[in-house]
Amino acid sequence: MERGLIIFLNGTSSSGKTSISMEMKKQGDIPLHHLSVDQFFQNYDQFIDSTYPDMKPTRELEPHMMTGILFDPIVSLFYSTIKLFSEMGLNVIVDTVITNDEWFNGFYDLLSDYPILFVGVHCSKEELTRREQSRGDRAIGLAHSQFDYIYAYDEYDLEVNTEELSSADCAAKILDYINSEQKYSVFKKLSRREVTLS
Repeated sequence: MERGLIIFLNGTSSSGKTSISMEMKKQGDIPLHHLSVDQFFQNYDQFIDSTYPDMKPTRELEPHMMTGILFDPIVSLFYSTIKLFSEMGLNVIVDTVITNDEWFNGFYDLLSDYPILFVGVHCSKEELTRREQSRGDRAIGLAHSQFDYIYAYDEYDLEVNTEELSSADCAAKILDYINSEQKYSVFKKLSRREVTLS
């Protein structure tokens, strides 16, 4: 049995990745499984809130400590789950935002030998800000702060623009590419990134 296809949607927060994922699941004639890093964090938060409703920390942690203690391991578990699904022959739509070199290297080291369709999900900074204001559950400026890092790649197997196409049309374009049996090899051309220790 072949490994499942990993469809890596690369785009900032509010670029439309989740909407495209839902449309792909609706339209697809092959089984697709949506894995969102947001759900991993939400499920952890729900576990803590429901298990320890009266917990009152007596110390405040710096953001970088929270990242090292909690965020990095959850992201690692997310990547391992992607690998597990692919090993089980399941096709996975990956909905995440890789915002630093360590997270990129973790993804690359674990999954670069797996079948990955690398899709650029594009949107202008102006439209991203408008979406953040309209949805109300994202910090204004979050997508803008991610923009240059997320879109630093020179090449994708396929690119879609959610400002020009509806999520349904973006999903159809991706599914047409998969069904055409074209090669997807761009991610394998990438390299690990050098992490500078501060």
